[in-house]
Amino acid sequence: MSDWIIYTVGFFAQLLFSGRLILQWILSEKSKKVLTPSLFWKLSLIASFLLFIYGYLRDDFAIMLGQALTYFIYIRNLQLQGEWQKAPKPLQWFLLIFPILLVIYSYNNNTYDIDKLFRNDAIPLWLLLLGSIAQVIFTLRFVYQWLYSEKNKKSSLPFGFWLLSLIGSILILTYAILRKDPVLLIGHLMGSIIYFRNILILRKQVT
Repeated sequence: MSDWIIYTVGFFAQLLFSGRLILQWILSEKSKKVLTPSLFWKLSLIASFLLFIYGYLRDDFAIMLGQALTYFIYIRNLQLQGEWQKAPKPLQWFLLIFPILLVIYSYNNNTYDIDKLFRNDAIPLWLLLLGSIAQVIFTLRFVYQWLYSEKNKKSSLPFGFWLLSLIGSILILTYAILRKDPVLLIGHLMGSIIYFRNILILRKQVT
């Protein structure tokens, strides 16, 4: 597949990720408190869907790992907000089993190769480890957010979510620079600014 098609998929996914953050940031600035609109989770799910494909097409395990871990948390937050149930059943099932279908399809067609993912000649092992650790930290923000929301029976974005977002984003930026990946670089450069701003808003809320 042409590089420009692959990068188009990646850039569009990052555009959606950035769009959800800008939307959340603008709404939060207006209300002077951190909000969690349902559109944030809808855009997150679509973007994750596309970025998972992008990571697969680039043979980039770090990207695929990050999306695989957060994909279902986006769905759970939509469930908590009562939005997931409004989607057509066929769409719900497709989105739920999509990552599994892609792996099975690739495996059966001899294109899915674990060794290839971990031994990509374009990515040294130390860089792959950096990217994977960065993605795990970045993903932990949603694990924390999910547990926090389950405890409170309400989808929300607490302080710990934004702190982990900022730390993870800075590490991914480092990975993107070393990997020379413009998709990750552009997406996380803007994201880091918004994560920092939300931390400031939350600090003002509690003071």
